[in-house]
Amino acid sequence: MKIYFAGAIRGGREDAALYRGLIQLLKTFGTVLTEHVGDETLLGEEQALSEEEIYDRDMQWLAKADLLIAEVSTPSLGVGYELAIAEKLGLPCLCLFRKQHNKRLSAMISGNTYFHTVIYSEFSEAQKHIKQFIKQLA
Repeated sequence: MKIYFAGAIRGGREDAALYRGLIQLLKTFGTVLTEHVGDETLLGEEQALSEEEIYDRDMQWLAKADLLIAEVSTPSLGVGYELAIAEKLGLPCLCLFRKQHNKRLSAMISGNTYFHTVIYSEFSEAQKHIKQFIKQLA
C-alpha cells in the first residue's frame, strides 16, 4: 500500500513531531511516499528544490498513492490543495483534526462528505482512527 501523508509545511512546523509519530504508524501498513513531512529540518532541506520541482514531485506521489491521510489541525493551503487533488483522483481520504481551544476546522474540509474527517484529542485516538480507516479499506 502506498500512503500519501499530508501535513502543514510552510503553514507551520509546530506539529512536525506529531507528524513523525503518525508516519511511523503508517509505515507499518505500507510505504509512506511523503515521509519527509515528519522531518523537523524539512524547510532547510527543500531549499535545494525549486517550487516547480516540489509541485511536480508531490503530484507524482499523489498519482501513485492508494490513499491519503492528512493531519489538518494546522491550516495549510498545500494540504487543502492535496486533498482536492486526492478527491479528484478518487483516493480514500482520512482527515485528522486535533481538538483545540478556539480552533475550528475549515468548512471546506468538515463540510465535504467525500472526506472521512475525525476529531481527536490524544495521539492514541489518532492512531486508533488511522487503524480503523485502513482496516475498512482492506
